[in-house]
Amino acid sequence: MVVAVDTASGTLRTVTGSTTVLVATDSDQLHREVEAALGGDHRILRVRTGYDVLHAVKTHQPAAVVLDLQIGNMGGMAACLDLRLEQRAGRIGTQRVVMLLDREADVFLGRRSEADAWLVKPINQLALRRTVNGVLADQPA
Repeated sequence: MVVAVDTASGTLRTVTGSTTVLVATDSDQLHREVEAALGGDHRILRVRTGYDVLHAVKTHQPAAVVLDLQIGNMGGMAACLDLRLEQRAGRIGTQRVVMLLDREADVFLGRRSEADAWLVKPINQLALRRTVNGVLADQPA
C-alpha cells in the first residue's frame, strides 16, 4: 500500500511537489526525516516493504526512489537490484535510486546494488535533499 502521509497528524494529504519520490522504509522515524527533508519540494510516497517497491514504481513512476538498507522481508539492496534487472529487461524505465545505509562499511553494498547515490544514517536533511536533487539533475530530459 502506498500513502502520502502528513507526518504531524498521521493523516493522508495532498502534496503539490513537482516530482514524486518513493520512499521504502518500515521505520516511521526515518520516514519522518525523509518527509521533512524532501516533502516541501517533492510528493512523497511510502511503501513499508522492499517487495512493494517494484509495484509502486510501475504504478506511480516516481522520479527517484529512496531505499532504506534494512527493510522487512526484502531489503534495500535486493529491491535496488530488482529495479535494475527490470530496467535492463525493458519492463520499467530508468530509475534514480538513493540508498540509505546503516554504516560506512555498507558503502560496498551501495555500490554492489547499483544505487545512483547513498548516504549513511543518521540522515542529514540537507545532504539528503542535495543528494536526491543531484540524482534527479542527472536524469535525461
